[in-house]
Amino acid sequence: MATEPSPAAHQPRADAARNRETVLAAATHAFATSDTEPSMRAIARQAGVGVATLFRHFPTREALVDAVYQDQVVRLTAGARELLAGHAPAQALRLWMDLFAEWQATKHGMTDTLLAMIDSGEISLAHTRQELLSAIATILDAGATAGDIRADARADDVSAGILGMLAVAAKSGEPAQARRLLDLLMDGLRPR
Repeated sequence: MATEPSPAAHQPRADAARNRETVLAAATHAFATSDTEPSMRAIARQAGVGVATLFRHFPTREALVDAVYQDQVVRLTAGARELLAGHAPAQALRLWMDLFAEWQATKHGMTDTLLAMIDSGEISLAHTRQELLSAIATILDAGATAGDIRADARADDVSAGILGMLAVAAKSGEPAQARRLLDLLMDGLRPR
């Protein structure tokens, strides 16, 4: 009689899980701070693991890019709820805008691979967009209820505003401009 493997048999070992998280954090940092796509070897070195360990967890560059991208989307959507739990909605939204700006920066060093994955359908922008709009809507709804965000603010308009401002600031080469522009957007979202 064959026995079923225990659920624990499918769980990664603690050190393997730690290695995966270490590689993911190092890759996120490398992508955010690199002018070009960093090599897998450079990411492994930054994570303090061997290249074989990196490839065991992420067998291709695409697998690593997808993991970083999805991790950041989860952080943004969870971040909306966490920020609302500890801050007034208007403050939570402004802090969330900073999280979004960090997410945009993370994509900097993986743009070519990310675009190829989007073109091939491996990553769905529509799904990501819906998740992010839902996170923004959650904060906007709470803000409208609390009275510290305009009730007529729409998630798609806020998203477009954030994206546009971050794009302009990225071209200016002045990091402080992004913060100033996001502050202006936030001021426009306050009730009249």
